[in-house]
Amino acid sequence: MADTTILSENYENREFMMFAVSEVPLIDFNQVYETSIDTMRKSIDGTKTFVKWEGQTPSSVLSLTTKEGPYTYQEIINILNGPDWAADAPLV
Repeated sequence: MADTTILSENYENREFMMFAVSEVPLIDFNQVYETSIDTMRKSIDGTKTFVKWEGQTPSSVLSLTTKEGPYTYQEIINILNGPDWAADAPLV
């Protein structure tokens, strides 16, 4: 089992933005921690995804029209543990 204290310390400066999967082509993967569409987690119904970054909100993220957030690490964990994202087991 992962140590949630260590994880939250590593992510405490990161911000997260959710948005519609249809807008993924607008993301500049040089500006966020995800490396491609293949590394992005999607909601159970496949309609939403999210990206993470540190510091100033990336311009490609600001340009999204369906964005929700930004969220802190704890806020995104709470969302991802919800019924739209988690099939069975909760995240740490």
